[in-house]
Amino acid sequence: MTIVSRDKFEMLSNMTPSVEDGEYVFCSIPNEGSKVHNLSPIGTFHEREGLTVILEKGEAHEAGFETSLAMRQITLNVNSALDSVGLTAGVAASLAEAGIPCNMVAAYHHDHIFVPAGLADRALHLLETLQRESARAMRNVDER
Repeated sequence: MTIVSRDKFEMLSNMTPSVEDGEYVFCSIPNEGSKVHNLSPIGTFHEREGLTVILEKGEAHEAGFETSLAMRQITLNVNSALDSVGLTAGVAASLAEAGIPCNMVAAYHHDHIFVPAGLADRALHLLETLQRESARAMRNVDER
């Protein structure tokens, strides 16, 4: 059985971010054609306007989708509870302060952040710094 975290500082100090291989794009398929014919999305979400699919950039290009905003995926390798509070806010705030746009995708086991491809290394560095600072803050609280 996997232990899941609910404490904000515990989640942040254990998030162990990693950049996944490849570049991805967010695409939208109109509702009338919202079947994912012959596509292999790593994520989907149904919206009123259509089906959002997250595709590997090359596959999206081959399927005729716009691919100018290539993104890299950063996975937070902490098992956070679906009803936890603070992980997404802490990560998004840290990236926003640095001027890095992000799209957060919460899945069952992990949270994933999509950032513009050219900013992925900088984003990873910021998240690793946030992780260290959160671990330090937890140690300081424990020592009191």
